[in-house]
Amino acid sequence: MDAEALKCLVEAPDTDLALIDVRTAGEFETLHIPGSYNVPLEEFTANATEVIAKIPGKPVLICHSGNRASKAQRALQEQQIEHSTVLLGGVTAYENAGGTMVRGVQRWALDRQMRMTAGSVVLAGLLGAKFISPKFAYLSAAIGGGLVFSALRDSCPMISFLGKMPWNKVKK
Repeated sequence: MDAEALKCLVEAPDTDLALIDVRTAGEFETLHIPGSYNVPLEEFTANATEVIAKIPGKPVLICHSGNRASKAQRALQEQQIEHSTVLLGGVTAYENAGGTMVRGVQRWALDRQMRMTAGSVVLAGLLGAKFISPKFAYLSAAIGGGLVFSALRDSCPMISFLGKMPWNKVKK
């Protein structure tokens, strides 16, 4: 479903939708669509059937860009639940379409944090190899290998690690 269509449905009275945001609690707190439920992807994929049973309405799966929501939809399909929809382009597209958003504590999205971390470690490895010891180049190679592994597995251990950092935690 595109953002414009979802915006119209959200604004319509008596819409039977269950907006399920599968981003981390920190990302959800930063920015989300009003009325959406936060069920982080790891929790969602582990308990997809139970989550859908507890949340009334037709599930619309939401994340930052659409990738994690698509993974959540695959988890539902593995449970023979076929009636879910993914918001194409995620909360970014919804906001750009003029949809109402709830804003909280501002923090960078996890993919942006990952790019900053990976880029910084690669740069540190290259500078260390140039000025300290050629062995520092292995640091850059390790990050490059990790990114290739991440792409092949369609999962990112660095993002999982960053999601557990204190600045990404939500105070309860």
